[in-house]
Amino acid sequence: MSIESFFIPQTQTLTLKSSSVHETARKSTWASLKFPNFQRDPSRTRNFSAKSSLSFENGGFEQFPNGVGEKDGIIIVDHGSRRKESNLMLNEFVAMFREKTGYPIVEPAHMELAKPSISDAFGLCVERGADRVIVSPFFLFPGRHWYQDIPSLTADAAKDHPGVSFMITAPLGLHELLVDVMNDRIKHCLSHVAGDADECAACVGTSKCKLYGLVDAIKT
Repeated sequence: MSIESFFIPQTQTLTLKSSSVHETARKSTWASLKFPNFQRDPSRTRNFSAKSSLSFENGGFEQFPNGVGEKDGIIIVDHGSRRKESNLMLNEFVAMFREKTGYPIVEPAHMELAKPSISDAFGLCVERGADRVIVSPFFLFPGRHWYQDIPSLTADAAKDHPGVSFMITAPLGLHELLVDVMNDRIKHCLSHVAGDADECAACVGTSKCKLYGLVDAIKT
């Protein structure tokens, strides 16, 4: 089985218009999301990466003909945490996203464990004039939360707003910029361990970003 079967191409999305549809969507899309055996042919992996990553033109993102409109509301949803600091980071990301894109209606939501919920965010989008809600999972790869839980929760939220359509976009998946993000995080953490940088926003106050096992290594 090739690794291509694990991911949905970036151009595909789940479009759900009622609570009864999410089962159909799961059957029609998840059938192609089978776990690979990871015995990869390098050439096939390169082809897969090129197809599944968002493409670049002239140093920027590819411009797709169908974009976000003034009547579109965007919900960026993460898993949710019992840790308040983690939940607040989503608010910060949404503020960054809103400022950079200029989209007028963007709301954060947590799938579970914290507020605002998907239902809360959906209602806020409608109150602000949205007649279509785009739910974008802040998840790396497709899994049960993406193909089942988030569509189900969104469909339930939509019941209170007849006439408002919605869709669930693909998760982040494979993207060249994620390589830069991970590399930047690694370099920052190494700089912090060396005493040349403060803790980053992700782990500030936790004292988790440190080198373990150093004393044992010195003893040996």
